[in-house]
Amino acid sequence: MRKITFVLGLIVAFGLLAQDKTAIKFAKTITADDLKEHLSVLASDEYEGRETGKKGQKMAAEYIANHFKSLGLEAPVDGSYFQKFNLTESSIGSVYFRKGEEKKDGFEEFIYYSKAETMGEEYISIVMSEEDGDLSNYEGSYVAYVTDQLGGLQEKIDQAKEAGAVGFVVVLKNDEEFSSVLTRFGPYLKRPSLGLDQRDNESDKMIIADKSLAAWMFDKAFEEIKPGDKAEVVFNADYLDKPIGTENVLGFLKGTEKPDEVIVITSHYDHVGIIGGEIHNGADDDGSGTVSVLEIAEAFVEAAKKKKGPMRSVLFMTVTGEEKGLLGSRYYTDTDPVFPLENTVVNLNIDMVGRIDDAHADNSDYIYVIGSDKLSQELHELSEKINTTYTGLELDYTYNDENDPNRFYYRSDHYNFAKNNIPIIFYFNGTHPDYHKSTDTIEKIAFDTMEKRARLVFHTGWEIANRAERIEVDKEKLEKEAGE
Repeated sequence: MRKITFVLGLIVAFGLLAQDKTAIKFAKTITADDLKEHLSVLASDEYEGRETGKKGQKMAAEYIANHFKSLGLEAPVDGSYFQKFNLTESSIGSVYFRKGEEKKDGFEEFIYYSKAETMGEEYISIVMSEEDGDLSNYEGSYVAYVTDQLGGLQEKIDQAKEAGAVGFVVVLKNDEEFSSVLTRFGPYLKRPSLGLDQRDNESDKMIIADKSLAAWMFDKAFEEIKPGDKAEVVFNADYLDKPIGTENVLGFLKGTEKPDEVIVITSHYDHVGIIGGEIHNGADDDGSGTVSVLEIAEAFVEAAKKKKGPMRSVLFMTVTGEEKGLLGSRYYTDTDPVFPLENTVVNLNIDMVGRIDDAHADNSDYIYVIGSDKLSQELHELSEKINTTYTGLELDYTYNDENDPNRFYYRSDHYNFAKNNIPIIFYFNGTHPDYHKSTDTIEKIAFDTMEKRARLVFHTGWEIANRAERIEVDKEKLEKEAGE
């Protein structure tokens, strides 16, 4: 009996060792040189910052699809690598107040912050907020609040909405604060925005004004305006909407034994385009994640060519619209999941993995890991084991803290999978001064470190794709244990 057990032990040990060697062999196909070759194209000026729906994004989509095709990956969207869909581009039309012949123009003399538009010109009633909390006279009116700075009004706004308020005017007493808000937010809000949804005319209407505009509205000196005072002015806000076509890019590798179970490896390949005449190349955000997906896909394909797996299927998906609100991944999960979400085992999302942040200036061998334990403790433990076995990076969980003010867990494409109860890991290098600036360029990428990070994602995906059982979703179990 002992002899049989010993022999079986040797067989099992040999099998595990062989699998380890296989993983290591194909992970080595992910190289700093290859990552740099891809990124030198996607983060070049020729791609014009890859803004969603624009020329550069389309060029990037073609580049990625051609790479998937060259690898021999399946085109899973009815024979195409492109999952095409429309976004709605909204541009501010005409926003103004009017009394008689006198007009006050939006984004020059006030800010309008809302997705709602008016039905042409309409008279609105504005009521200065009551100090005693009497909300009964707010029905159908805009409520004005006087404050030193933005923020801290949400509770009052919620109360006013319950009392029938249809809009809000925030009057900033501090002229410098208002000037700063106008300068910082005005140009941003005037830029066309993209969204999956149709216009919502029921959304909150928020106006940010200064003392002089308030005085004009109420026909009296600002200091003389009292709680309960009312003003009536004509208000107009309209938008110009048009459809903008875009696409996620998908390449599929069918599993050998459990083909219906799918691991999804994602990055977003769009960026913010050209702003103020400057090309924002987005080398780190998220050119780094995109080229990592391309190299990880190649490693899996090389293994498949050698008849080494994977057992489960792997979907390599670079998504569009992340910079506009996680739109491409939301379209996939909420509207058109090419592979059923109930068959999706895990999402490994790579968003910014090419830089070294200040907190790790003395040790570049690190990666921030976010979300690995949110839905599956088993995934978290597997992630740590894989790192210890293969890559030896410092796994930093700073941004995984529920109380972290950055809330990165909610800010990249993995979240659209997580909200559907699919375990995720989000790989991230942390912030840096070049975030969303024209200075996020390729010469600042640490390709040797990026190579190690991409190999970690490959090893993690490889283990999940080839293990006997799929990753367990045990969030409810963990919550129960925490309650005990």
